[in-house]
Amino acid sequence: MLFEVYGDHALYQWLGWAMVFCGLILLNEVARRSKAGGIFMFVALPIAMTVYCVVVTAAAGAGLDWGVNNPTVVFQNGWFHYAKVYAALAGCVGFMILKYRWGRLGKSQMFKCFPFVIVAINILIAVISDFESAAHFFTGDFFMQNGSPVWVTSEHATQVCGWNNVFNGIAGILNIFCMTGWWGIYVSKKKHDMLWPDMTWVFIISYDLWNFCYTYNCLPNHAWYCGLALLLAPTVANALWNKGAWIQNRAYTLAIWCMFAQVFPTFQISFPDMGVDSIFAVQSTLNATTNTTVSLIALAANVAALGYVAYRAKKLGVNPYTHEVFTGTRDFDRAMERREAAA
Repeated sequence: MLFEVYGDHALYQWLGWAMVFCGLILLNEVARRSKAGGIFMFVALPIAMTVYCVVVTAAAGAGLDWGVNNPTVVFQNGWFHYAKVYAALAGCVGFMILKYRWGRLGKSQMFKCFPFVIVAINILIAVISDFESAAHFFTGDFFMQNGSPVWVTSEHATQVCGWNNVFNGIAGILNIFCMTGWWGIYVSKKKHDMLWPDMTWVFIISYDLWNFCYTYNCLPNHAWYCGLALLLAPTVANALWNKGAWIQNRAYTLAIWCMFAQVFPTFQISFPDMGVDSIFAVQSTLNATTNTTVSLIALAANVAALGYVAYRAKKLGVNPYTHEVFTGTRDFDRAMERREAAA
């Protein structure tokens, strides 16, 4: 059992998952299908969110009760959440620059490596967070809970810490090198999507397993949503109707979710002693054996994915980062069929 989805709130927990999953798919479609939708979602809303976060943080710093007790200040004050939301937003804006060919950047061949750079940054943010958790274990800054070593973050979340973080941190680093064809970026015929055809199921599966494990390790009271619903939304879209645009789907849904979670964190958490007890909240089991098992699966998947990338590169006799290595595969060909003729 990975999550505590049983008991009186089980129906609401599954309902919450379905709402998040469907909501992310719907909002992703709104954002990708029009410039206005994308600009509203990734320019206007982030400005409003930033103003809100600055105001409540300043109020908290001034000792005002409504700032000190604001949910964003209490439950989303860590460096990771701010780094993640703005890194995801940077990716969204950069992807729009590429797909709409805005300005010199949008037309620059060199800027086509931006998707790799921003995805690598996003992965490294999570890797650092995993290693930060591991540091608590190796420095003895933890306590035992139900037989598992845990520590409590500044956001009041209890995390299992230990070798699970090390294994998954390594998996994240390997995952960066599973991205191939860094300059193989195209635009879809209707300019709805930025396409990265060489980012096939090989990377997607290895990424999803690694990122799920990261959320399970470091966001145990969020992982039901940001580890399952959020990861599955772009993967399903890519598999069924939006082939080749997985990374755009991922960036869009990630940014939307991070903004929502930053402003409305109490949707997914339960701290009854602090007056917060959402019926949609789901906690992981906080079991060291389970966390380690999930981490080893993620590590094995990324070792296998990197090995397959090396095999494909050797078979084609190319550098897997300057050239595309999945040419001729079903996913790659289906994605290339969607690109515009002049791309």
